[in-house]
Amino acid sequence: MIEFTKIKEIILNNIQTTSQEFQRVFHGRGYCYEGYHFLVIDSIDTVLHIAYFKEIDETLDKECMELFEEINATKKYKAIVLQRRYLPKAPKEVLFGTLPEEVFAYEEGMRFLLNFNDNQNNGFFGDMKIGRRYVKEMAKDLQVLNLFSYTCAFSVAALMGGAKKVVNVDMSKQALTLGRKNHQLNHLDKKGSVFMPYNILKSWSRIKKAGPYDLIIIDPPSLQKGSFASSTDYQKIIKKLGELSNEKCTVLAALNNPSLDTDFLKDIFSEYAPSFHYQKRLDNLESYPSKEEERALKNLIFTNN
Repeated sequence: MIEFTKIKEIILNNIQTTSQEFQRVFHGRGYCYEGYHFLVIDSIDTVLHIAYFKEIDETLDKECMELFEEINATKKYKAIVLQRRYLPKAPKEVLFGTLPEEVFAYEEGMRFLLNFNDNQNNGFFGDMKIGRRYVKEMAKDLQVLNLFSYTCAFSVAALMGGAKKVVNVDMSKQALTLGRKNHQLNHLDKKGSVFMPYNILKSWSRIKKAGPYDLIIIDPPSLQKGSFASSTDYQKIIKKLGELSNEKCTVLAALNNPSLDTDFLKDIFSEYAPSFHYQKRLDNLESYPSKEEERALKNLIFTNN
């Protein structure tokens, strides 16, 4: 196990470089820091968000709390929040300060409202920054399909990049409600976006009717009980690409399941959508280091032209 003093130094150095922009301060989940797989820290404007993914021993917990107290003494954050992801409902606790009524994630000119209630996720995934940047750069004058849209961050990026229209599909009405707010926050025309609160695998006719699409984003959860499992259901989406896509279409296919590698996606595209050809894998952010790249986030680009 790495000495805590070294981890502390990394965190404090990274804290010094933070700004209003969302930034991953410490990423233990990639197994690059032996003994600290449990720890993730994000700087979110005036809030420092800490997540524990497992219970830790009393000595280490005390060292961590002393570090958080030291960070609080810098007066850089209005609130320091600890979330225990290993507990049911992943409860959050304000360790220091007062949590603002509204917390926003800022990214490259975009703003996203976060949900800091007792939800496992706050509505924003910082590791998708390069994916959103790609979509923003690609989207001008395109008709975009955003599958598993969640709170619609990809939709905001596409419309900010000049997309003609974005269709957002997600079975969570609560997530889409937050998605609508994100569009309003970024002063986007309501006419440019459609929100479909449907189970994707049961709604192909509705999704197809709003097409065809020039850019398709597929960003599913690894596992959503009762509705989607990437290991068995991803191919059901790929089978439909021919019906949904325009003659010239780009697909961003995301996979965040550590047990499935890039070949998993390449193989199902080859079998079920042979007209789409693999182009590249987008880089991951340096602030999300991973000991094994194939276990990290995979954003693959395919085109049918």
